[in-house]
Amino acid sequence: MRVVYIGGYSRSGSTLLDRMLGQLPGYLSTGEIGYISTHGIGQNRRCGCGARFLDCEFWTRVGQEAFGGWQTPEADALGRLYPQVTRHRNIPLLLAPAAHPGFAGRLRRYAGLLARLYQALERVGGAEVIVDSTIDPSRAFVLRHVPGIDLRIVHLVRDSRGTAFSWTKQLVMQDSVDEVVPKGTLPPRRAALHWAEYHLLFHGLSLLDGGQLVVRYEDVVRDPRAQLARIVGYLGDELDEGALGFVQPGAVVLASDHTAVGNDMRFRVGTVAIRVDDQWRRDLPVGDRRTVTALTWPLLRRYGYIGSRPSPLAR
Repeated sequence: MRVVYIGGYSRSGSTLLDRMLGQLPGYLSTGEIGYISTHGIGQNRRCGCGARFLDCEFWTRVGQEAFGGWQTPEADALGRLYPQVTRHRNIPLLLAPAAHPGFAGRLRRYAGLLARLYQALERVGGAEVIVDSTIDPSRAFVLRHVPGIDLRIVHLVRDSRGTAFSWTKQLVMQDSVDEVVPKGTLPPRRAALHWAEYHLLFHGLSLLDGGQLVVRYEDVVRDPRAQLARIVGYLGDELDEGALGFVQPGAVVLASDHTAVGNDMRFRVGTVAIRVDDQWRRDLPVGDRRTVTALTWPLLRRYGYIGSRPSPLAR
């Protein structure tokens, strides 16, 4: 199984990139399926198709194929093991699980369940490539242990100041049906520190596994054709120009899909305008802007947001 993992930090356009890849022949957009046990099985939020997760025909078939249904001991174990394994504090154990036999057993069990989930997605979705945009670096470290997958990481970055400003917005999630769920907020300083932490973890993972493809959000929305071609080439595939018919000047035409979890833009179908969201340049207070810039300056320079073009390591 080929799995493309979109990693980086939240509020960076990962759902948009996930869905654009899902428009390509053989690519299956699944959203942030790392949270399927909490948002999907547990809270029964809305799938990208609009139906609630447990009512969605596609995810019902996936659950049956993988575990015999979502209300089975195997599916329950998927949710129970997720918080025990997928944590940043567990990354040292994910690098050397043999150091803790109890954790190694939980990891082995969880990885086996994930393998069954990806196999079911491959079969039910008729997929050649599964796109997972869970973002979190700890999830990427877990996926290294899943048997039977060819894991490729697309490291998605966005200007830290734009990300920090996005975290200040007070929004309500549109996928929740039974209760009002506000989207999380963070002060710019904390968002900047998390941004740096997440991206540094992905660079560390790249050193272990021999490389990733770094893609900038701003480049994706400015020239989606070129960036999609880069990603497909990174996977060793050739991109037929006809497959990019959904990309129009300043917009993309998106079909309905079955993204399990993700940004609310996953509910938008049809012609969707895309442009660089640079509201932070006008509305992020000067003091916060300077703080975020100072805390993230080395990586901003590496990615070409300050002072130079992106370094070869960030291409």
